[in-house]
Amino acid sequence: FLFRTAAVVLMVLPGMPLWGRFVATGLFMGAGLVRELSFTQFFSDFVVSFLALFLFFPLIHVLREGFFTRQGFTLDFFFAIFRNPTTRTGIINSLVLALLTTLATFLITLPLAWLTVRTSFRGKVLLAGLLLLPLVLPPFVGAIGMRRLLARFGTLNMALMNAGVMDSPIDWLGNNKFWGVLILQTLHLFPIMYLNVVSSLANIDPSLEEAGKNMGASPFTVLRRITLPLAAPGIFAGSAIVFIWALTDLGTPLVFEYREVIPVLIFDRISDMGENPEGYALVVMVLLMTLSTYFLSKRLFGGTGQAMLTKNLSQSRERVLKGTEAFFARSLFLVVIFLSVLPHLSVLLTSVADRWFMTALPASYTTAHFREALAHELTVPSMANSIFYASVATAVDLFLGVILAWLVTRSKRAEAKYLDMLAMLPLALPGIVVAFGYVAAFHHTVLDPRRDPAMLLIIAYSVRRLPYVLRAAYAGFSQVSESLEEAALNLGATPARTLRRITLPLIGANLLAGGILAFTFALLEVSDSLILALKTNSFPITKAIYTLLGRVDDGLALACALGVWSMLFLGTSLLLANSILGKKMGELFR
Repeated sequence: FLFRTAAVVLMVLPGMPLWGRFVATGLFMGAGLVRELSFTQFFSDFVVSFLALFLFFPLIHVLREGFFTRQGFTLDFFFAIFRNPTTRTGIINSLVLALLTTLATFLITLPLAWLTVRTSFRGKVLLAGLLLLPLVLPPFVGAIGMRRLLARFGTLNMALMNAGVMDSPIDWLGNNKFWGVLILQTLHLFPIMYLNVVSSLANIDPSLEEAGKNMGASPFTVLRRITLPLAAPGIFAGSAIVFIWALTDLGTPLVFEYREVIPVLIFDRISDMGENPEGYALVVMVLLMTLSTYFLSKRLFGGTGQAMLTKNLSQSRERVLKGTEAFFARSLFLVVIFLSVLPHLSVLLTSVADRWFMTALPASYTTAHFREALAHELTVPSMANSIFYASVATAVDLFLGVILAWLVTRSKRAEAKYLDMLAMLPLALPGIVVAFGYVAAFHHTVLDPRRDPAMLLIIAYSVRRLPYVLRAAYAGFSQVSESLEEAALNLGATPARTLRRITLPLIGANLLAGGILAFTFALLEVSDSLILALKTNSFPITKAIYTLLGRVDDGLALACALGVWSMLFLGTSLLLANSILGKKMGELFR
């Protein structure tokens, strides 16, 4: 045990050369095999080694650089970022942006969720499904469409001028980039809050609310004193996801050219991380804030919440809306859906616009941009790179996910539950933290992204998307009876043969759905791609889209065309995964 512990310490010890870490990995796995030569031990050690090298070592390296100098432990770097007016402003802006985005998404989704759960009207199912459309498009691509809408001679200004509402255009984004980022993040993230709030409201026994009304409480009092407290676990879970996402979103502020936020400040400090320790201190602060939010949500609502105590005690009674009430309910859904898809529509219109200047809509249309996007010298290699990176990363995730799910569900080993917890940790780690840690930790090694970022991009995609495959495989293993595997073992089959011939064919649908999601989200990963892809010949799709925005002539149209291809691919993948898993798709994100 001491030998294996020492080997793990050597894997993640700052200052250790990369070859030394791989030697420590071999010693760790070798020691386990000497003690217990088994399929379970070997693959358990393999997973621990992978996470130690490519998850914990970069984080420990960042912590070391942020808190230690040659003289020892120090907080000078941490306090220095608060003394710097630029970083101090960026921290405040990021916190305010994340808090306002969280509040705005909650205020939008609460009435929508209440109408979804408590009422019934014609078209409700379709409208509730359309609310999820913003998830189909990466937010930083939507930012391109939002910029086109709010530009000085963009759609909004020209429509208002044509209607006679104003005489001259307004520069909406001139000094209001903060609000542009806030609006786009709200429109993109509210479906996440909506799904959590709907789930919580559906688990509340409606008789408790009726009892409050019978005691004389007003509808507002019932909402404040009964409904919201019982729905608190789901609300807090959705708020935590939205807060972390808004706090660490890199692509949207970059597209809006709003640089006074933490992610962009970190992005700007990658080039001089060797001389300026502010980048490490900012990453440490983001890491502390996100992990604190994650563990606080687990601590407060990780167990059985108040809503669970009253779940399913009586059948929910939906109020049927007709006439004027149904009209206003549909109108609320339609207004939110229309606003949320406006960036998508703007991206689509820009991708097919032939001439579009000083008009609310394009003067003429063309499909040439789509064809050029599939033949351009920057877009074609980027699509090939992304498909290659995402394919290899998905294969790695399927391999590790099956092993982890098997260890958690079938192995009797005490450490299995801890492996599951460690593998799910990337959900709480922003991509910008992981990517910055890779650049810093693997500097001057064979994995240095300045030499060739392909390997680190694959590893980053694998680590970030492993939880999706793990949850899918876990759901599959949980549905397969162990008696089938025991029968194979009793007939003399090895555990590996049993897994290959019995279990994997039975959970194939789950693995296919998890693999589709892992591949798709890896294909459109933003933070890792923007930070790690430092050479043009290794650009993935998202880095190519960002680079095209800097082209003066046809960059915007090509970026939008590539964004539309990405949107179609993501939407198709989600529909395919949903058709395979059905209602069980939600288990992937628990």
